[in-house]
Amino acid sequence: MEKKIASSEKGKATFVFDKVNYQLLLVSLFIVVFGFVLMSGTEDIYSFQKIVLAPIVVIGGFIFGFYAILKKTKSTL
Repeated sequence: MEKKIASSEKGKATFVFDKVNYQLLLVSLFIVVFGFVLMSGTEDIYSFQKIVLAPIVVIGGFIFGFYAILKKTKSTL
C-alpha cells in the first residue's frame, strides 16, 4: 500500500486562509477601528454618533470579520 503525501509535507507551505480571506479580515479591522474613531472625542458624550452609530459600526466590523474567517473559496470546496 502506498501512502499519499499531502502537499504540505512535500515542502510547499500552505496558508490556512486564501488571499481573499486575509483581505476581508483587513477590511473588517479597518471597520472596527473606524467605529472606535467615531466613538472617541470629548465633546458631547451622549451624541447619536457615540452611543448609537459607533457601536453598530464596531459590531458590524466584528460580524464582517467572522464572515471573512468562515468564507470558503472555490479552491477549498
